[in-house]
Amino acid sequence: MKYLFSSLLLLSGLVSFAQDTKTIKQSGNPIFPGWYADPEAAVFNNKYWVYPTYSARYKEQVFINAFSSDDLVNWKKHPHVLDTAAVKWANKAMWAPAIVQKDKKYYLFFGANDIQSDKEIGGIGVAVADKPEGPYKDHLGKPLVDKFYNGAQPIDQFVFKDKDGQYYLIYGGWKHCNIAKLNQDFTGFLPFEDGTIFKEITPDNYVEGPYMFIRNGKYYFMWSEGGWTGPDYCVAYAVSDSPFGPFKRVGKILQQDATIARGAGHHSLIINQKKNKYYIVYHRRPLTETDGNHRETCIDEMNFDADGMILPVKITKEGVKAQKVK
Repeated sequence: MKYLFSSLLLLSGLVSFAQDTKTIKQSGNPIFPGWYADPEAAVFNNKYWVYPTYSARYKEQVFINAFSSDDLVNWKKHPHVLDTAAVKWANKAMWAPAIVQKDKKYYLFFGANDIQSDKEIGGIGVAVADKPEGPYKDHLGKPLVDKFYNGAQPIDQFVFKDKDGQYYLIYGGWKHCNIAKLNQDFTGFLPFEDGTIFKEITPDNYVEGPYMFIRNGKYYFMWSEGGWTGPDYCVAYAVSDSPFGPFKRVGKILQQDATIARGAGHHSLIINQKKNKYYIVYHRRPLTETDGNHRETCIDEMNFDADGMILPVKITKEGVKAQKVK
């Protein structure tokens, strides 16, 4: 009888543990299937959105898919929210979307054509839609940035909204990063006080993939380092009192884990101010893969120490717990 009672207690405990485990839903990594990279995360209408690069050969990168979720766990695919049929000057390498909502419109910034010189057609474009899922149409009929300024290849765009409501385009590949002041309707730029349009804010070791956010009055500038096809691709950051810097590199906060994945980089953030939660959305390459384009979109928590410095992110297979926007 004693052994039967003990067995029943053990069984009861296992059932209880299984029920508790079942109720804790997690995103898992990757958060959705397929090869996707350079994810831009956003929150619109109490829903999470991710706009990644379709990770394939350049000539196959002629569209952008989006993904939406109510809880960071279950994701819905929105295919071809933008493709080259709507952008006559773009024909390949649609990369690294950046999205912003303004005046009841949604503006999707993207790179196209991977131009190697000012003699080629391509660069950074803007598309516009009435809904986050599109369909998006070309906003200008031509690139917004179509040349190299301060040595920066016109790719990897990010749109930053400052405390005063001013929007800035922060972008650049080839180890150079520029910031430029966008005009009201995102059709061009406003000059700075010294008459220049593009200011270089490149920190040490910068390669590409800029991202900026404000926390406790400080400007956190983040970027990717290393080669995107290699295992050492990673994210580093700096902190300043101004969006124009100077930005002194603090160190890496996201990188490969030999037991999980390689090439962790090119990220964005989901910031829940009310709950003081920061999620880093990024791509990485599974340990089983050697093809440079075999990249997956993942999510993990990002935390800070008491002095406001970003703690190194632990990349996981589990991802994050289910979380509603509100």
